[in-house]
Amino acid sequence: MRPAALLAEPLPPTPTPTPTSERFPSPPPQTAITLPPTLLQFTPCHGRVTSSLPFPFPWKCCSFRAEGYNVSHRSKSRLTATVTLDMASTVVSVDGEMIDGIRKAIKDCADRGLQHASKWAAELLAAIPPARRRTRQEFPLYLSFPPPHPHAPLASAVDSRVSPEELSLELDEADILSTGMANFRCREFARAAHTLSACSSAKGQFLWLYSQYLASEKTALRDWNKLDMDRSQPTVPVNTSLLKLYETATSLENTSDPWILFLRGLLLYRLNRREEAIECALLSLQRYLWNWSAWDLLSNLINDGEELFSLLPLLPILSTHPLFHLFQIRTLNTLHQPSENELGLCDRLLGPDYFPRSLWIMSLRANVLYHLHDFSAAEQQFEKILKVDPFRVDDIDVYSNILYVTENRLTLSKLAHDFLALDKDRPEVCCLVGNHYSLRAEHEKAIRYFRRATQLDRTYLSAWTLMGHEYVEMKNSHAAIEAYRRAVDVNRKDYRAWYGLGQAYELLNMHQYALHYYQHATALRPYDVRLWQAQGASYQEMGRLREAIECLKRALLGADANEIAIALKLARLHDDLDETSDAVAYHRRVIDVSRAMLKPVAEWARSAMYIARYYYLADGGDLELARDLLEKVAGSNSEDADSAADLLKRVKSTGGLGAGLGAGMGVGVGD
Repeated sequence: MRPAALLAEPLPPTPTPTPTSERFPSPPPQTAITLPPTLLQFTPCHGRVTSSLPFPFPWKCCSFRAEGYNVSHRSKSRLTATVTLDMASTVVSVDGEMIDGIRKAIKDCADRGLQHASKWAAELLAAIPPARRRTRQEFPLYLSFPPPHPHAPLASAVDSRVSPEELSLELDEADILSTGMANFRCREFARAAHTLSACSSAKGQFLWLYSQYLASEKTALRDWNKLDMDRSQPTVPVNTSLLKLYETATSLENTSDPWILFLRGLLLYRLNRREEAIECALLSLQRYLWNWSAWDLLSNLINDGEELFSLLPLLPILSTHPLFHLFQIRTLNTLHQPSENELGLCDRLLGPDYFPRSLWIMSLRANVLYHLHDFSAAEQQFEKILKVDPFRVDDIDVYSNILYVTENRLTLSKLAHDFLALDKDRPEVCCLVGNHYSLRAEHEKAIRYFRRATQLDRTYLSAWTLMGHEYVEMKNSHAAIEAYRRAVDVNRKDYRAWYGLGQAYELLNMHQYALHYYQHATALRPYDVRLWQAQGASYQEMGRLREAIECLKRALLGADANEIAIALKLARLHDDLDETSDAVAYHRRVIDVSRAMLKPVAEWARSAMYIARYYYLADGGDLELARDLLEKVAGSNSEDADSAADLLKRVKSTGGLGAGLGAGMGVGVGD
């Protein structure tokens, strides 16, 4: 725990909000990618695709024009941008070559211990209609990998095909490989590495090195757990063998093997050498397209939407390939930045010519809907998934979040009961049960299950974040800060943890700290209205009303057209600064929206009183409007009806004072 140390931290500098005229902040320096020269030699593939995405830093996109990008605003209300690439606008149908590639990937990934990638490929294959799936395309025996795309980044001069010598080596080592793989599947990684140490084939060397990596991870986790409740425990397990393993991987003879390239990228990712890891992942995919573990690694290496769309032309496939769009949707979901465009792509990929029965793509679609806050449609999508496969645990935690937000207690309770009986040792199930108890306001039980989820998977971001939320509910700010910090350590790209830190410091009345973390969250999700409102509230608490107004104006840009709460706050702030004409403008907006939505007079009576008093006291004010508003308020059941009747009498008798603004303009606004 860090509560004592938190108060001793240096106070972060007080940031100033970006003026409304310069709405998009510049990205932090660390987000820039400088790709190696080998990748910059690539010529983007041709065709056409239009994608709409929320950009963290839209104005920097102008640098894309040199690479064939054309950027323009589509919707200021959601701060999205339309990015038009010179690529194809359609997705090609699944053909025999793709089916054979997926079918081959099931075995190739399983033979190398990449179980999740093998499972992904198997589910994708099963989702293809049987008539289309039976269509096969024969390849020569010596081919192990599909030929590289002609526009793909140049990997090396080494041929991507498996040579007869390599196939002969694998055949000679078949028995040793089988023994090592049997140990690997029993999770005896050190024993598997020992068994495979004499292998010289590319497959054997990959399994040998991958077994060593998993054994070192297991050791690091065990040593880290020994330090529980110890102040010297690092925030995450430290694997001291990573550099040595990477040096071993670079010294192997089969350095151009796609699987060893993937493993090198994984080790570089763990060593925080991001640019080199991206290069290795791209080169691995150029040699073997259907290894989803490599796509997953590349997705985790991308920090924001801008980086994603700068890397898309470097992918070793055409923009019409289904994998291209699966990768795009998955990455934007990870970044919490999907748009309606990704929803349309999901619908297309679920069409009869693609993967109509894919539960994985249905789950992608449900996640897109969740991030777009369309909880009703997302809930229906998850219901459809569970109807097809009631034992599917993947993404059940997201479904529980939706049920929590919609307060669907009955369904959440049933789901928790069923999945707890199914597999109580899955972190997703623990998260589901934690949400169940949280909705019942049993916060201590909820924390127990969220903590259990983090013990099962220390990188499980949702559990750390939700645990922080529970501590906030219990007003335990110090414990909440610790949980949110763990979440940030796991993934600094998740805005929820930064936002949670801001909330926790706000409970401690440390508004300058809260503002610091809110701005981190806003940089990751600049179109989120709540984050700008949180910044505005912090500035208001600090007495910096001008900055608070700028933040709320920025929030109003992305808010719903019928939003009135933000307009009321802006009216109040302008009134506090004696800027009554601006306050009147926002009050008029409140009245216009309320009338359009047929709201009762009582809900906008305060705004009507403010405007009427302003025009009554102002020189040359609009007395007709004042009388009209006062008559409506006086004839309503509002608590301001008597005041409105008195003011109406004065307006009718005097015709206005013409004396300028005097005392009494401070009608309560939004109280």
